[in-house]
Amino acid sequence: MMPQSHSCAKWSRGQAAVELAFSVPLLIVLLLVVVETGRICLVAIALSSAARAGVQYGAQNLTTVSDSSGMQNAAKADAPNLTAMTATGSHYCQCSNGSASTCLSTDCASSHRLTYVEVNTSATYTPLVNWPGVPTTTTLTSEAIMRVNQ
Repeated sequence: MMPQSHSCAKWSRGQAAVELAFSVPLLIVLLLVVVETGRICLVAIALSSAARAGVQYGAQNLTTVSDSSGMQNAAKADAPNLTAMTATGSHYCQCSNGSASTCLSTDCASSHRLTYVEVNTSATYTPLVNWPGVPTTTTLTSEAIMRVNQ
């Protein structure tokens, strides 16, 4: 077995440096993709949770059904870190037999009236890095609907 020459050892060190120079940018890009994916998932989960909180407030009883501002406030309070989030609350009715209802007590003569509360939330997501081919902002939305117990 022959000892390794001095010039061969230098070549190996140089090869490792070249491999590192090529792999570090790729690893940094992969890290940024993971961070961006985590951030967008965090915003989407926060929007979904806020919509659910707003709809839970509105579905408490027949008094809170028409409190749209209360539903919006409950949604915004659930996601305080999303400062640019918008929330809209509304309600609608339907007869238990599937026919339409205007939420009047005279509707649904042959069946009973079902009341639903709906909250829609939205926020604009801006990535940390402007990726080629990817929009600079994205609007994320969420919706929650719950039936009111009467």
